[in-house]
Order: sequence, then C-alpha cells, then structure tokens
Amino acid sequence: MDTIQTETKSKRLMSIDAVRGLDMLFISGGGAFISKLHGVTGHCWIDALAVQMEHAEWNGFTFFDFIFPLFLFISGVSLTFSLTRNLEKGATKKFLYEKEFKRMVILIILGLIYKNTPIHIFEPSTLRYSSVLGRIGIATFVTTLLFLNFNSRQRLMWAFGILLAYYAAMFLVPVPGYGAGNLTLEGNFAGWIDRMVVPGRLKQGVFDENGFTTDFPALVITIFGAWAGEMLRNKNTDDRRKLLHMATAGIALMAIGLVWGLHFPINKHLWSSSFISLTSGMAFLTMALFYWLIEVRSYRKWAFAFVVIGMNSLAMYYINHFVDFRHTAHRLFDGVLVIVDKSYHPSIIAFIALILLWFVLYCMYRKKIFIKV
Repeated sequence: MDTIQTETKSKRLMSIDAVRGLDMLFISGGGAFISKLHGVTGHCWIDALAVQMEHAEWNGFTFFDFIFPLFLFISGVSLTFSLTRNLEKGATKKFLYEKEFKRMVILIILGLIYKNTPIHIFEPSTLRYSSVLGRIGIATFVTTLLFLNFNSRQRLMWAFGILLAYYAAMFLVPVPGYGAGNLTLEGNFAGWIDRMVVPGRLKQGVFDENGFTTDFPALVITIFGAWAGEMLRNKNTDDRRKLLHMATAGIALMAIGLVWGLHFPINKHLWSSSFISLTSGMAFLTMALFYWLIEVRSYRKWAFAFVVIGMNSLAMYYINHFVDFRHTAHRLFDGVLVIVDKSYHPSIIAFIALILLWFVLYCMYRKKIFIKV
C-alpha cells in the first residue's frame, strides 16, 4: 500500500472521483441515514425511498443493490486510465501483471481482515474468506489480463461469454438433492460450488453472495467499466459522441438485463447475468451523466464533497469500519437532540456520523494524503 503525498497533475477526470465518492457515500452511511427514516416521518415518499436503501431479500432489485456494482464499474474505468498511462510511459506487460497481482493479493488480505475482525487465528473454520475488497482485486486483475491481450470487441465477447456460461451452469448443471435450474438460497449452483471449494464460513451458511463462483459474473461489470474508460479516453471522439456511445451502451445493457430477467431473475445475491447487464447499463448512464455535468458543462463545485470521498475511498471504507463515529456523535450531540422526537434520533445520529467521517477525509484531502493500493 502506498501513501501518496502529492496529488498528480495528470489528466484526471473529476467525474470519475465524483461517481466513486457518491458510491462510497451510500456505502459508508448515506444509505443508513435514509433507511432509518422508514416509518418515522409519516410521508409515503420517504418510506418508499428508505426501502430503496435496503437490499432485496432475494429476487428483485432496489437502488442499494446498484451500489457495489457501480464501484466495480468505476474500478474498470479507472483501470483503463491507469494501464494506458503506464503503457505510454514504457511499462511492460510483465510489470503491469505483477503490479495488479500484488494489488489483488493486498485487497484480498485487507478484505479478510475487514470481514473477520477480531480475527480468530486459531479457528480458521470461522473465517469468512469472501469480501468486497477481494472481489474488487480479482475483478481488476482479470480485467487487466484481458485489457492487455485483447481488443475492445474481443473483451466484449469474453464478457458476454462469461455471462452466458454462468447462465448455462445455473440452469443446466444438476445440484445434488436439488436438480438443475434451482435458484433458491440452498439449491443454486453457485452456492453448491462454494460449499465444496471455499474454506471457512459462508455468509448465509450455505451460500455467500461474494463467494468464489459469483466472482465470475461480477468481474464482467469491471470489464464493461474498462470499455467505458476506453470511450472516455478516445482522443479521436468528441464529447458529444462519447456521451452518445455511453448512453447507447447503457440503454442497450439495461434492455438486455430486463429481458434476460424474464427467465434468469434479477438477483444481486446470485449476481445473475440479468443483474450484471442491468447494473452495468445503469453504471454507463451514471458515468455519462457525471461526465456531462462535470467535464462537458463544467459544473464542478457541487461535486467537491463527493471528490473528497472518491479520492480516498479505501480510507473511508476502513475508517468507517474501525472508528465508531456514531458513538462520537452521541457523545457530542445527545444533549442537543433532547429537543427532537426520539424516533428521529437514529437517522440524525447516522447523518452526523457521516459528516464526522467526511471531515476526517477532508483533512486528509487538505494535507494531500491519499491512500491507494
């Protein structure tokens, strides 16, 4: 892990950091602030919004299901800029393979620590080896291999090939005791494979949404992100065409996902092929919107709060896990909150905790300290 003391003056797109920051905002407390308002205000629209800040129980889709896929997508966008910049500086493929492999290993280790603290080192069977950070590391490493060895069209063939292979396996491979095509928590193909090959414990006992098998469809989102990054980096295309290409890709992928979902249900836990297509399309449109607002229209001030987060996303993820900002919020503001109805306290405390966390990141931003892997 490196601590970068100076902010590079390369052709960094503010819109990428802003999207990443918005995404991390929801992961690290923004979603909780809204969800805790459910049933409190008496307004139906707030309750409807709060429901969207929780994951769908199984089949179906909520806005919160989109958050992690969006981060995988942005990882692919950023990866394109990083790899291309290194290639232009004369870096060899071997160097880039090694660099991304080391990054993958570090992220897997960080994910292992994150998911298992306090770690019971003498009871390895209790450890959960699957993690968000590990998935990001695997996805970016595989995308690196594809990016350095195949052109855009070939990588898209790989992407859809993986989604089709996963689709076929989920419906055609019989699971002992359940048969083929069983998409329940206990009987699905992905969970069966993970129970056989993944050590330690799975999140739901018989299944883990971040398990080994679902890594395959999930990494496709990063491949699509790298495709979007190529669109943004294309010096021979003006901004209007870049936006048109991204919007077209987004709408097409969303349409594919919705149609595919008629047979292979949209399911975040299974990372179904329809879910991958739908969220990849949404990510394309999100990236296009931010690029249009920030890079094309030059509306930048509103995005500053997101950029502060986006440039230190790993720091935010880890600090939020190990530092109890809600406890601090209680200690600082419980005396003031007596004037507010108690039903609002959980949401207000979540919001204050988020502000405190953001302030820490802002101090790091002012000191030009950015934690990267």
